[in-house]
Amino acid sequence: MKNSYLNKKMDAFQARCRKAGLKVTPQRMAVYKVLLETKEHPSADMVFQEVRKIFPSISLDTVNRTLNTLSEIGVAFIVEGSGDAKRFDGNLDNHQHFKCVKCKRIVDFYHKSFDNVKVPKSIGGKFTILRKAVYLEGICDLCRKK
Repeated sequence: MKNSYLNKKMDAFQARCRKAGLKVTPQRMAVYKVLLETKEHPSADMVFQEVRKIFPSISLDTVNRTLNTLSEIGVAFIVEGSGDAKRFDGNLDNHQHFKCVKCKRIVDFYHKSFDNVKVPKSIGGKFTILRKAVYLEGICDLCRKK
């Protein structure tokens, strides 16, 4: 990831934390940076393994709570799954997800028409929609080759 892009994201993250009344801690910064730098959609344990290289005494619970906080303040998404460990995404640009049911890999893709998915009136009239997400499941290219 380009340094200037990463620096902009980290600066915006610090501002978002302050606006939400959160302290900007080195641990929080490290968790967010790991999330930004990966192409994966990591679980809390995956992020924990990386952050632990920098902060050996950090706990999995701290990483998990931090990831949930990132989602609450709107700088990360929880990629909804089907019973597996929660996975997180720091990419806030419009995109969709494909999840392999065999290896559990999650891949970003972008299909413009999915940005305009219409909410049925029976739902939209009763609820406040915060985000629309398209999530596809199947067997990925790597698993199909096996």
